Amino acid sequence: MNHSPASGPTGPIVVGTDGSEPARRAVLFALREAQLRGVGVRAVCAFGGRHPDPPDRAMTGWNRPSGGPAPHLHDAVAREVTDLVEELRQQVGEPYVEVEVRCEHGRPAQVLLEESEDACLLVVGTRGASRWGRLALGSTSTEIVHHAHLPVVVVPPEPRAATG
Repeated sequence: MNHSPASGPTGPIVVGTDGSEPARRAVLFALREAQLRGVGVRAVCAFGGRHPDPPDRAMTGWNRPSGGPAPHLHDAVAREVTDLVEELRQQVGEPYVEVEVRCEHGRPAQVLLEESEDACLLVVGTRGASRWGRLALGSTSTEIVHHAHLPVVVVPPEPRAATG
C-alpha cells in the first residue's frame, strides 16, 4: 500500500498539550497522523488564562505586577512541553515529523483556535490537568468542537481494563 500524503490542506496539525495523560495521547495521535499526511505538528500549551493561580505562586513568581506570567514560568513550561514532544516523536519513529512548540498565556480553547488558523487539523485530549494549572480539556474540547473552522479530533481516554 502506498502511503503518499493526501491532497488537500498542507498546514500543520495543531495539538493541545498540558502534560496530562490525555494530552500525551493527543500528541501521539497528532504525530502519527502527521506522518501519514506528510505535514508538521504545532504543539500548543496554553497556561494561566482564567484558571486559578497555582498554590505556590509566591514561590514561583507566577504573576508579575503587569498581570502576566513570569518569564521563567513560560520557559519552564516550554522546556517541559518540548521534552515531552521529543520523547513521543522518538517513540513514533521515522519518518520524523517536524514539530514546533508554542506556549501561550491564555484560555486554552481561545489559544488553540487562534494557533490553528492555518492548520489542517486540530487535535485535543478529552480533558487535562497539569501542575501548570487545571486546563479542563473537557470544556476546552467542547468549546473547540463548537467554534473550530477546521476538522477536530478529540482523542478518547485509554480504555479501562475489564475487572472481573
